[in-house]
Amino acid sequence: MTQAKTSIRTAAIARVALVAAVVLALDQITKHTIASGIDAGEVKKFLPGVNLVHVRNTGVAFSIFSGGGTLVLVFTFAALALLVGYFVMHPQRPWLWIPTGMLVGGALGNLIDRIASGAVTDFIKLPHWPAFNVADIAITVGVLVLVYVLEGPPRRARA
Repeated sequence: MTQAKTSIRTAAIARVALVAAVVLALDQITKHTIASGIDAGEVKKFLPGVNLVHVRNTGVAFSIFSGGGTLVLVFTFAALALLVGYFVMHPQRPWLWIPTGMLVGGALGNLIDRIASGAVTDFIKLPHWPAFNVADIAITVGVLVLVYVLEGPPRRARA
């Protein structure tokens, strides 16, 4: 591998690590703050239409596969391996480091909870929507940004 390619790969990995670290830190700090300030099952009004709750989720996003245990862990590791593998093969791809960092940070944030206590702490509750957390936000936005990065801008903008 040439020096230039090594430099590009190193810089891209550093950017992914930075984004993942920020997401992970925000996620763990907010979950700890909620767990120490709100009892499980308790609801506190935060903003109009937004409540803070303390919910333990054994599934993935929106409690899908609740109680999935090993299956959820295997799926998480497989998805992360595919994403990181793709990133390592394409570190020069513009902006790919942003969604990769968001997805890795979010997945690790929820994985830490799942391994440490068997469930993920969710705490943001909107009307008619399941509770979620910072990691879930990073994962959701990360997927949307990943699709945009991989698919590129609309054809008119490329022409």
